[in-house]
Amino acid sequence: MKPERLIGALRRELHDGGLTASLLVRNLHTGEELGIDPDLELPAASLIKVPLALATLDRIRRGELDGASPVEVVPGRMTDPGPTGLSRFRHPARIALDDLLYLCMAVSDNVAADALFALTPPSDVAEMLGGLGLRGIFVRHTMNALTDTPVKRFTAADVHLAHALAIESGTGGRGHRVPQLDVTRANSGTARAFVELLQLLWTPSAVHPEVAARLRTLMSENLMRQRLAPDFSSDASAWSSKTGTFMNLRHEIGVVEHADGESFAIAVLTESRVPASTQPGADALMAQVARRLRDHLRQR
Repeated sequence: MKPERLIGALRRELHDGGLTASLLVRNLHTGEELGIDPDLELPAASLIKVPLALATLDRIRRGELDGASPVEVVPGRMTDPGPTGLSRFRHPARIALDDLLYLCMAVSDNVAADALFALTPPSDVAEMLGGLGLRGIFVRHTMNALTDTPVKRFTAADVHLAHALAIESGTGGRGHRVPQLDVTRANSGTARAFVELLQLLWTPSAVHPEVAARLRTLMSENLMRQRLAPDFSSDASAWSSKTGTFMNLRHEIGVVEHADGESFAIAVLTESRVPASTQPGADALMAQVARRLRDHLRQR
């Protein structure tokens, strides 16, 4: 199938599944790529933890921070506990900076991420991205900003109403009545920008090799395996990634490394038009579309 026909078919599948997507798959060795609206900007949710970890690791390398230094984390900084991590703690904890990085990346711990943001604020992370020549990823706020959402105002039985508000309150210019979904106010990015970031981490670049290697390891330890991992993990391939989930947003970026030496950077950012918080079908559809693009590139 010609690339144009494939992309058209996949675009229809995404639409029929209730998803709008910014998606890009790139062969890291040849530079060949295929995508669907890869320059469409969407709120980044927890994908922003990758540049945060990169900035933190580089400061550790330069001696500005000490990875062994303990950081005191006090419960109650987030009023809505997440499904895992430090927001569930009931007592103060002292955690080494290196271990906060692990929690931030492996279990997508927002409290751990904000402890890192307290040391390296969003403006500093944004400046680091600019210094690397990366455009298209905007770091504007901490993770705590994601807790004050319409979901808090509804019971579990009515949470679909919050998702309906998220779906129906956007503007044609990607603005939104919910600030965290407004690309002019939220942390945001495109599939292309996140693939560029992955390229810097997996191929020789301005990122120091030790920093890139450590961040690749952290991404390989990601415990969130429900989205793209089922289609990209096997005995003959390794999948390293970071997910992002917020309201009607479902994202994942990562690199699949095949035993034959080929590697592909993949970024899938989506927003759903279905007013439901649990959508395993959307996770599966994201992975299937990304895999078919990867398969097409791999066969060329």
